[in-house]
Amino acid sequence: MTPEEREVYDKTQKAREEEEQGQLPYMWRQTLQDVDVTIPVPKGTRGRDLQVELKKKHIKVALKGQPALIEGELCKDIKVDDSTWTIDNQQEVLVHLEKSNQMTWWENVVTTAPKIDTKKIQPENSKLDDLDGETRAMVEKMMFDQRQKAMNKPDSDTLRKQQVFESFKQQHPEMDFSNVKFDQ
Repeated sequence: MTPEEREVYDKTQKAREEEEQGQLPYMWRQTLQDVDVTIPVPKGTRGRDLQVELKKKHIKVALKGQPALIEGELCKDIKVDDSTWTIDNQQEVLVHLEKSNQMTWWENVVTTAPKIDTKKIQPENSKLDDLDGETRAMVEKMMFDQRQKAMNKPDSDTLRKQQVFESFKQQHPEMDFSNVKFDQ
């Protein structure tokens, strides 16, 4: 596909995905840690009017005596004890699902719903300050390597190898290193 064809294809897919998601009886959004589902209900709805079930791999939200607003097998497992639901302004049920695996994006909330393309998810920007030391160092290294690659320069691992090699050369001036090549 040419870049232009890819752009048209991506726009078409995005429009189709938005239409499919817009037809669901709920809205949802996610981070790597959790999924939040917003389900409109008739104004004046109270907790006692609802039947809500949150299980490791299953969800059900219904007005008592009526068909479920959402019900089915969850896309992935949740931490039941950390998942909650509330009613907002007596007109929306807010369901917070804490993901068991906090390193994956969900394609949908329930497996019977249309899927989204998780490769196209744009995560919200987080601050490097929010990360623990080890994670921050890894992210900074990845960002450095990405910038270096964009400029056709060696990544951090190659630079480190070159520094070690230069140090070794200085310690051993008697050796001939003229035929040494570095892979990038």
